[in-house]
Amino acid sequence: MTTIEQDLFKRILEDRKYELGTGFRKREDLAIEASPDDLDRIQQASDHDFVVSNLERNAGQLREVRAALDRIDAGIFGVCSGCEEHINSKRLAAVPWASFCILCQQAVDLGLEPSRSGMSMVLDRAA
Repeated sequence: MTTIEQDLFKRILEDRKYELGTGFRKREDLAIEASPDDLDRIQQASDHDFVVSNLERNAGQLREVRAALDRIDAGIFGVCSGCEEHINSKRLAAVPWASFCILCQQAVDLGLEPSRSGMSMVLDRAA
């Protein structure tokens, strides 16, 4: 990966980090007002659960973005953490914080260990 490409990804990741960081300043959405109406309380509880779910998702993505920025600083951005092959540029364009190539990410999603050789995963699937 060229320095220009890394700089572009770094800017994208820093922008995303800023966007995610500003979302944590909206914690007032977590406040639940007391209401005598049962339907209002149910709606407020549902809204609260939705806000908490969004905060948790954003916190996870913020950790991934920070880890990607650390990989840029370490000079290993774009290298799969599983098989140590280069991550496809189309994948990085779609998910700049990706730490795994597609094959290794599929293994992780299935609860398997990513392979040190992406090719061995392909061969294992064919068998």
